[in-house]
Amino acid sequence: MLRHYGVDLLDWHRGRLTSRRLSVLVRHLPRDSTLHRELYGEGAEWSVTDHLLAAVVDRLAESNWMFATVHRDEDSEPLDPPQPLQRPGMDTQPDQDPERPSLADLADFFS
Repeated sequence: MLRHYGVDLLDWHRGRLTSRRLSVLVRHLPRDSTLHRELYGEGAEWSVTDHLLAAVVDRLAESNWMFATVHRDEDSEPLDPPQPLQRPGMDTQPDQDPERPSLADLADFFS
């Protein structure tokens, strides 16, 4: 509270800060606040833009992998599919979208 708003939390106890005002200040703390990092972990530091950029990087890596797989020599070893970027709160293996083919399915199709 003191870092972002210059308001001492003890002011609530002293009666100089109303409960409503304290509630509003807490609800609107910025993403880099200690409270957000405690509640959301590393995910507090990722904005919507960061998630969208990670998705673009993943799609570009998949596209490059598909292009390289299609244009490789037939006798060469198959290329390893790209791994998605780690996102906060993401398991090591993301759930596969049922409508999207897996990378192994794409490799089989293009081989």
